[in-house]
Amino acid sequence: MRPPPFSPRCILGKQVSYRLVKMAGVQPPPLRSLDDFVLSSARFAVPDLRDLDRWNNRIINNLLYYQSNYFLSALGFLLLVAYFQPFQLLVGAMVVTLLFLGFVWAAENQAPIRRFRRNHPAACVLAILLVSYLLLSVVGGVAVFLFGIAFPILMVLVHASVRLRSLKNKLENKLESIGLKRTPMGLLLEALGQEQEAGS
Repeated sequence: MRPPPFSPRCILGKQVSYRLVKMAGVQPPPLRSLDDFVLSSARFAVPDLRDLDRWNNRIINNLLYYQSNYFLSALGFLLLVAYFQPFQLLVGAMVVTLLFLGFVWAAENQAPIRRFRRNHPAACVLAILLVSYLLLSVVGGVAVFLFGIAFPILMVLVHASVRLRSLKNKLENKLESIGLKRTPMGLLLEALGQEQEAGS
């Protein structure tokens, strides 16, 4: 027997189908050269702290352009920590993931949280990390959380903040913003309510 068209189960099924269709076209961008990422051709500058919109724009576009480099760097750091403390890293990763998914679910279903997520993405990430830290302090995996999860995120955000954008970077981000391709970082930024900023 089919459920009525407006039952919660039917609506949930449509949401899951929509997300699966969105995920089907996801492709990671190419790995950027080390020269472009951090060496001689890379240009860095401290962001203008008085212009938060421009700083936010730089971070988002660098996250999109260098996402393969960021994921690979974070994975390398995670594997190193996992070698020494595998169980505690697994617990820490599960806590952070569950809190992030719970936050995204709440933001999708609660308008005030959705507005806060869209207007204050950095505060949302910090809140998720802080609550994760507090929960893990009870379990005892604080050091592993700080060095295995929070430190790579901090390094990614520092690089994205100070790396100046190139013409190639801007063009690549524009292609993603108009929907010609979907990437994992694009989906993550969309979950944080920042999809409208990408490519601007």
